[in-house]
Amino acid sequence: MKLEQDFESSIAYWAAMASRAFERALNEELAGHGITHRQWQVLAWLALEGELTQSQIAERLRVAAPTIVGILDRMERKGWIRREPAPGDRRKKLVRPLSRVRPVWDRIRSCGRRLRSEATRGLKPGEVRLARAVLAGVLRNLEGRGRNGDRKAST
Repeated sequence: MKLEQDFESSIAYWAAMASRAFERALNEELAGHGITHRQWQVLAWLALEGELTQSQIAERLRVAAPTIVGILDRMERKGWIRREPAPGDRRKKLVRPLSRVRPVWDRIRSCGRRLRSEATRGLKPGEVRLARAVLAGVLRNLEGRGRNGDRKAST
């Protein structure tokens, strides 16, 4: 039995495949610098949103809380981050990047820029802008969904 599919006509398919290819290439680049996939994800979220709690990082990486603890333990031992009790709720730990991570982050950014350039090679600037706009629209549409798949009520 062959299962029918229409993946190739789906923007979700192409976005997911491009994302996986980019992630795989970035992992290969960063491995030579001793940086793991999860470590760069943690640093990217901290760069994007500022300090976060351990549970917020786990949520964004879609991993269980015990998994993120091990990742953060290794990053803390390297002097890349510090965890501190959150003001108002000492049970929560805020994660902050430390200055020692700057050269690591600079390598990550350099690898990312090189791969973005490689990924868009041969594309016209207008095509790149259009791709970003389309994917931003898809993201906006899907972020409006509730946990059970229903659309959130708009206010």
